[in-house]
Amino acid sequence: MDLSYGEELESFRKEVQAFLADNWPPKDDGNRDDQTRAFRRKATEAGYLNRHIPKQYGGAEQPPDSMKGAVISEEFTKARAPMEPRGIGTMMLVPTLLERGEDWMKEKWVQATIEGDVTWCQGYSEPGSGSDLASLKTKGELVDGEWVINGQKIWTSSAMEADFMFCLVRTEPDAAKHAGISYLLIDMKQPGIDVRPLKQMTGSSEFNEVFFNDVKTPEDWIVGNRGEGWLVSRTTLKHERNGIGAAGQVVNLFNGLVKLAKEKKIDGKPAIEDASIRRGLAELEGYVKSHQYSGFLQMTKDLKGESAGVIQLMNKVNSTNMGNMVAKLAMEILGDDGVAAPDGRGIVGLASGAGDVDGLWTSQYMSSLGVAIAGGTANIQKNVIAERGFGLPRDAAAQRSK
Repeated sequence: MDLSYGEELESFRKEVQAFLADNWPPKDDGNRDDQTRAFRRKATEAGYLNRHIPKQYGGAEQPPDSMKGAVISEEFTKARAPMEPRGIGTMMLVPTLLERGEDWMKEKWVQATIEGDVTWCQGYSEPGSGSDLASLKTKGELVDGEWVINGQKIWTSSAMEADFMFCLVRTEPDAAKHAGISYLLIDMKQPGIDVRPLKQMTGSSEFNEVFFNDVKTPEDWIVGNRGEGWLVSRTTLKHERNGIGAAGQVVNLFNGLVKLAKEKKIDGKPAIEDASIRRGLAELEGYVKSHQYSGFLQMTKDLKGESAGVIQLMNKVNSTNMGNMVAKLAMEILGDDGVAAPDGRGIVGLASGAGDVDGLWTSQYMSSLGVAIAGGTANIQKNVIAERGFGLPRDAAAQRSK
């Protein structure tokens, strides 16, 4: 495999570097949020951010080019320049609307979302449903041109701050389980919505319970046709899993672990000199490199117009497994220091390189257990790999629930 970029892409890299040198970091002491917003807009106009989004919806509308995307990511990361805002709206809803939304929906929400003017939360999980998402019970009834929604969602990230929710609601109570669901968009700033934070073991309250009591949303705020919400949700989940499974975060996490092993001491010597820790690091590096090179293989297939197939389906499981393995070894290195109170930031804090390192690793260890559930549990994802990747028969329990 040739991992060099070639003359044309190295020339493109210089263009990106020149843009960053002129525009980041900001030259004055103004409001940082305003500066970040202005930079992102300028970077989009230059074709470096929001490349896949049409110009009419606020994007750069650049032709697909994974290699240029990789160069941009490398240079922006090196310069600590902000890329697209990370969040449920940009990662999951925007690509869903671009694939399945009406034109007026794209005009109303895509640009506002990628520029951070509106934020979103996801209304999927419900109490009692567990991994059987399609068993959801929150009801939507069409009354005088509006959907009237009653029920409860749980584990809803950022619901306290979100302006809108994309939500799975049972609108066809007499239809088969997977066929009776619609994908509705809901204004979170209205009477009848009660958001209650859930205290997590990391100390943060990222998740919430959301109660709906006669909440209303217009009849046409539905993505896809009535009763086709399950199909639309699979589009959203595909983008969520791809976001979770990216190799870059695992590579950053492993690099942070090596740094920790060099700084911390075991029996008076740097932990990286301990035989057990060295074996653990070597084993982990093998997994991380495999995941990273799998990403290169997927990029190569994409450039050739080929499907990555089952390899891509494995990204999320591999990434979350490695995140947990890295955190476990960090806790072994920390020893008694591992009981430091978590600070609730996990990998986000580790990527920033800021704050109390011991507390960050404790938080990362606890968070790594939850990330394995995000976007569908690891067991559900293994079913997806078996059924869609290898063509094995469907899970017997799923067949019975039809």
